[in-house]
Amino acid sequence: MNRIVLTVLTASLLGCAAPAFAVDDDGELNPQSLTIDYWVKKLDDKPFNQMICVYGYPAAKMGWHEAARKIFQKCSQEGVEMAMPWMSWTEENGYDRPSDPAKAAEWDRRLADRGSKIGSFNYGQDLLRGRGTPEDAAQGRAYIDKAAGAGDAAARDLAAHGYDWRSATPSADVERYEKYAY
Repeated sequence: MNRIVLTVLTASLLGCAAPAFAVDDDGELNPQSLTIDYWVKKLDDKPFNQMICVYGYPAAKMGWHEAARKIFQKCSQEGVEMAMPWMSWTEENGYDRPSDPAKAAEWDRRLADRGSKIGSFNYGQDLLRGRGTPEDAAQGRAYIDKAAGAGDAAARDLAAHGYDWRSATPSADVERYEKYAY
């Protein structure tokens, strides 16, 4: 049963299972409303439909980085807080355009300024690393402490490890944040 549900869901997201649609005087018949393309085309519709935000993550994971960026950006601009870390991730990783750590840090700061513990943790790490923003250990610790005070377990763990950002960074990413003398 789970295999059938997963197959139908996957096919729906990819747009494979929906019947053809047509537009006539009465409107659109059988819109492919479960596809990423459908929602990307509706980005500028008024009023904004937050349902589109659900499609950013699968778009990114399928390698559709331009569509993911459009979705994350629109959702972030509309104030959907859970899209902002993904917008930061998009800017940091640069899958669809060159990496821009300054823009990534700015998205983290915006989220932190909204009172998000995720934003505070991420921006605190940006400050500790000096990645996308000037290094400022004292301010970085303050953001980490704010996240920890709001209940973020990763922030508490980072503080317990002396605010050493390496303790909260996957080993595969450490080299990205290291500073070299050459």
